Amino acid sequence: MPRISDRQRIAQDIRDKIASGEYAPGDKLPSLRELIAHYQVSAEPVRSALLILQAEGLVEGHQGKGTYVTGRDENP
Repeated sequence: MPRISDRQRIAQDIRDKIASGEYAPGDKLPSLRELIAHYQVSAEPVRSALLILQAEGLVEGHQGKGTYVTGRDENP
C-alpha cells in the first residue's frame, strides 16, 4: 500500500473536518504554527495542504488574517 504524503493526509483530515461540520463555513482554521504542532510536520506540508484545499475551493487564505472555510455548500 503506498504511503500517503503528509500534505495529502493533512488536506484529507481538514476536508473531513469541514464535511463533518467541525469546521463550519466562515470558521478560521488553526494557525500555521498550530497545524504544524497538531500534525507534527514542518511548515511545507501544511502550506501545501492548504494550497490544495484553496484550489478545491474549500478554504480561502487572507494575507495576515488566516485561512477560512468558504461558504460554499456541497449540495446547492
